[in-house]
Amino acid sequence: MDRAQKEKVVEELGQIFESSGVVVVSHYEGLTVAEMQDLRSQMREAGGSVRVAKNRLAKIALDGKPCESIADLMTGMTVLSYSEDPVAAAKVAQDYAKGNDKFVILGGAMGDTALDPAGVKAVAAMPSREELIASIVGCIGAPASNIAGAIGAPASNIAGILSTIEENAEAA
Repeated sequence: MDRAQKEKVVEELGQIFESSGVVVVSHYEGLTVAEMQDLRSQMREAGGSVRVAKNRLAKIALDGKPCESIADLMTGMTVLSYSEDPVAAAKVAQDYAKGNDKFVILGGAMGDTALDPAGVKAVAAMPSREELIASIVGCIGAPASNIAGAIGAPASNIAGILSTIEENAEAA
């Protein structure tokens, strides 16, 4: 890899560290190519990405970034899992680590907050952006449906009364 390629990689990694909602650093020693492809596809489905980078270049890219504190985690065979959604990458990484002993979460960063493995697990337990939006919409929609039911109820009561009066008038 020549100097221009290294500079390009450092620039790309810098963009990842700046724009991602969460970055999870893990060891992947012993993973097969098929297992790594499986991790990549799961991460892609969740809206995240996986990146293997040289630790030295990653440390250079971290210099001056909000998540600079994770530079200490860059030892051995590391892989970066990241996503704009602050929960997606942590969820996928945590689920993948449960099913594969060769994938070990070292920690990560959420903005300028460094996370240890327990912190990544806590972030993974949080509801995702889509789940939060769905619950908010449900909360907003419930009062509206209650109001519609309350407004419609007197009209149906009046209609019932009028039909009863009409039936009594026809019977008489």
